Amino acid sequence: MILTPEALEALRSQLIVSCQAYPGEPMRDPRTTAQMAASAVIGGAAAVRVQGLADVQHTRAAVEVPVIGLWKDGHDGVLITPTLRHALAVANAGAHIVAVDGTRRGRPDGLSLAQTVAGIHAESHALVMADCGSLADAEAAVEAGADLIGTTLAGYTGERPKTQGPDLELLEQLASAGLGRPLIAEGRIHTPEQARQALDAGAFAVVVGTAITHPATVTGWFAAALRS
Repeated sequence: MILTPEALEALRSQLIVSCQAYPGEPMRDPRTTAQMAASAVIGGAAAVRVQGLADVQHTRAAVEVPVIGLWKDGHDGVLITPTLRHALAVANAGAHIVAVDGTRRGRPDGLSLAQTVAGIHAESHALVMADCGSLADAEAAVEAGADLIGTTLAGYTGERPKTQGPDLELLEQLASAGLGRPLIAEGRIHTPEQARQALDAGAFAVVVGTAITHPATVTGWFAAALRS
């Protein structure tokens, strides 16, 4: 379950596809998640991102690319792999990279982000991706020892406005800050053009989810366009 530096470097300028469905949806099944991931890899995804322990396990068996795993738990606040217990479970399920809430908000188990990252590194071979919402989050996450920095929570923590598409301004800020960590663009990237813009803004790699793997939302976009 070790992601070598060479394998991580191979993700530079590549597409990562997030394969997730919401609770209660027809596609909310680990086997379906793994099939979506395998299909994304056929299309050119260099890595995939999945939510849930069973989803991580099934996806690891279905693809040969790095798997970013997370466990969403709770209803508000810190939801993305909120505790060290969650993070270690994701790592043990087979994730090469564990995505955690990388904000400066308090965590449910009372541990700091630094303690959480240290625990993941000590108890597993997984790398840690910090899902951040601002430049201050990213700087704190680097200080805490995170291996990758994501813009996943930009617009969702109250520190920055929620942009219509990707928060390119934040990406440029992070790229200019010289954080010394791979910068992963994620959040509201809905077109190939936006993905390219995120890369040009300084992203190391780009995550696309909804526009590729959430047919209910994409169908809604088309239906709304016809109604208008």
